[in-house]
Amino acid sequence: MSLGPDMDPRSKGLQATGGGGALRFGRARDWAIGGALLAALVIAVKWTVGWGLVLSPWRTLSPLLVLALFGLTALSYVLRAVRVYDYFGSRFRGCFPIVLRLSMLHNTANNLLPMRAGEMVFPWLMRRYFGHGFLDAAAALLWIRILDLHFLALIGILILYLRDPSPIWWWAALLWLGGLLLFLPLRGLVSEWSGQSESGLAAKLIRLVRRVLSAAPAQPGIIARVYLWTALTWTLKFTAFAVLLEHFLPVEFWRLLTGVMGAELSTVLPFHGIAGSGSYELAVVAALAPLGVDPKLALAGAVNLHLFLLGSTLVLGALALLLPKTSVGAAGKPLCGS
Repeated sequence: MSLGPDMDPRSKGLQATGGGGALRFGRARDWAIGGALLAALVIAVKWTVGWGLVLSPWRTLSPLLVLALFGLTALSYVLRAVRVYDYFGSRFRGCFPIVLRLSMLHNTANNLLPMRAGEMVFPWLMRRYFGHGFLDAAAALLWIRILDLHFLALIGILILYLRDPSPIWWWAALLWLGGLLLFLPLRGLVSEWSGQSESGLAAKLIRLVRRVLSAAPAQPGIIARVYLWTALTWTLKFTAFAVLLEHFLPVEFWRLLTGVMGAELSTVLPFHGIAGSGSYELAVVAALAPLGVDPKLALAGAVNLHLFLLGSTLVLGALALLLPKTSVGAAGKPLCGS
């Protein structure tokens, strides 16, 4: 499937950053490592489980259930776009279809390109569609990822509670949620540093930190809403993936959630295969094997879960190309729906 000019690594637009340097998605080393991981996965499945046994459970899976789980996954994609739309406030008002296109293409690139190169698509499309600064968009994405990790840790606390129910996990969850209050003084730090008159490297670092801090959500209402969208997004995705994984790997629900957690955290591994192949499955097995799950069964479940993810990614990525896009007007205002 062609991803179109917005996503094609050969596109001229994808060769430039906000600072005028090259934005490289296709380093030979990245693709070589990704290809090696993909090849290792294919060989490992063939010689440990067998592709026939791995794929056979799909025959007994209800098409209506697959459709429902795809719907939950698609809704989680929509909520990611709602989060971005809300995060940037009035700047994008009236442009939600374009933000949805941007968000879905960003997620498609994240799931398909090796070594997390897809993250660079977000600031690039922000600049292309809305004239937003490349560095400022990247800084905003950094804060969004911090919120993602914060909620994933909350799911980790839920897993611990399901494994060993105890009131201590409720207190741990409340304490962890209280950590969101640390966002409130961030903008104040920007004001404190604005009057400093450093020079040289120190000045450059201060300017960089100031821009990153300026991109953080600072108002209580914004923090609460963006975190709500984050929570709903991950809740829908984890629910869909855990229910699907249970069909291929019939173990306790908390173990299923642990496997999905491993899959999602595979994105922070130093080596990320093409379309996550190899690294995704390795993370699932690494998460489940210490819990007493047979590594062969965990591998089979991880492969099928990954196939569902990739199938959903390709369908939603293709649908994203049907959504409207915009260009930036002379006054820097987005021309929505052009």
